[in-house]
Amino acid sequence: MQLADPNVNLTIILPEIIIAVAGVVVMLYDCFFPRNRVLTGAVSLIGIGLAGAALAWIWSGAGGVPVTAWGGMVTHDNLRLGFTTVFLLVSALTILISTVWVEQEDVAAGEFHALLLFATFGMMLMAVGNDMVVIFLGLETLSIATYVMAGLRKGDLRSNESSMKYFVLGSLASAFLLYGIALVYGATGSTNITEIAAKIADPNFPALLLVGAAMLIVGFGFKIAAVPFHVWTPDVYEGAPATITGFMATGPKAAAFASFTRVFVIGFPFIAGAEAAGYLHQAWITVMAVIAILTMTVGNIAAIMQNNVKRMLAFSSISHAGYTLVGLIGAGFAATTAARDEAVAAVAFYMLTYAVTTLGAFALITLLAQRNDRRAEFNDFNGIGTRSPVLAFTMALFMLSLLGMPLTAGFIGKVLVFRPALEAGNTLLTVVVVAAVLNTAISAYYYLRLIVVMFFKERTTSWTAPQIPAAVTAAIIITVLGVFYLGIFGNGLIEKFSRSVTVAEAQVK
Repeated sequence: MQLADPNVNLTIILPEIIIAVAGVVVMLYDCFFPRNRVLTGAVSLIGIGLAGAALAWIWSGAGGVPVTAWGGMVTHDNLRLGFTTVFLLVSALTILISTVWVEQEDVAAGEFHALLLFATFGMMLMAVGNDMVVIFLGLETLSIATYVMAGLRKGDLRSNESSMKYFVLGSLASAFLLYGIALVYGATGSTNITEIAAKIADPNFPALLLVGAAMLIVGFGFKIAAVPFHVWTPDVYEGAPATITGFMATGPKAAAFASFTRVFVIGFPFIAGAEAAGYLHQAWITVMAVIAILTMTVGNIAAIMQNNVKRMLAFSSISHAGYTLVGLIGAGFAATTAARDEAVAAVAFYMLTYAVTTLGAFALITLLAQRNDRRAEFNDFNGIGTRSPVLAFTMALFMLSLLGMPLTAGFIGKVLVFRPALEAGNTLLTVVVVAAVLNTAISAYYYLRLIVVMFFKERTTSWTAPQIPAAVTAAIIITVLGVFYLGIFGNGLIEKFSRSVTVAEAQVK
């Protein structure tokens, strides 16, 4: 009996290997030198840098052509390139921002950095996975590490509650996702996304496939905090340390969108002449359009009513998940491979712009809210524009970028994710884009509210500008430059991320 060659290729997963090894090294080093916080952070940053270099090397060596390995279970394509770039940037910025938090609250730095690297490994696995089993393994690796990070502030009951809520509801969502994978396997006989795309034209049990797709939507919907699966978000984001909240609002959300896009856009495409495939495609497009409108609307309206800045940004995160869903729907409705690749790249780019802006905002909250985030109410930001104008203007820039003002990353990000849906020429998608634009206008209230209290409200309590560590300063500078660079030169990145055809398309042909 001869075993089939599984196309073992360690090179294609070299970035993931580097991150995993860096996590193990940090964990072991912390066992012997638990107080050396600087070195564990430096090792983590070096690991992330090497992983980024390996990613660029793989992409240049492949010449922009998608590559699969391990029996088709992993793939390197434009989707993996774009989203993995987001993951590595998010993790590097989180390490820099965490400097002040680790020192203030005497956190076990080695434990935190190791968990962050393992979470990054899980996110990268979700982007590289071309099989739903690999995606699920990546999701669970990410989730377990994130559950623990949310409760790292062990003496704070709010942090403990945050971790427990995230764990219980996250486990429920994972069960839905796993059940959906099982049903899709029962309908198509495969968990490989490329094979599912090829077999979906004539599934054995179309009804079973629809139920499986619905279960997958529930599982992914929880991870991206889409309505009505968002109920965990405000409490978890408020209770977790601000640094961890910034990470959870960006990295795991981007990872979920990477898998969501690969499964639904590439795995469940529209196939001309295939009635069952066409019905499934129309069904998930319609469901996601409704979810996108609800997510944007509920997120923005709830954010208006918040008096805590972290809770406001939590509901803002929900609304931005809705905006990103608009791009995902546009990718699913693309008429050509090139248009689909461009729409997928737009989703990755939007997550990049959102990550840069949100992490910058949470870096400032980490500084201004002080120990245990006890100064995170809107009133705590009164009048800081006159006491520390640089910090106030920087926070204002991030709020304007989240709003989508021209010349900022948020503006070009919204334009790029809305455009594919608008160009589809479909009435439903046009309604979704109109709802997105109206919701953007609604969001102006709470973003501008923070700017107003910083510059136009009188402060009645004493306040001194915080000392900013060099690492946090570097993170803030990177995010500020990123907001302007992505807002002005964003089209260049889109072209780079969308040059290749997708693996599913290449193999089916």
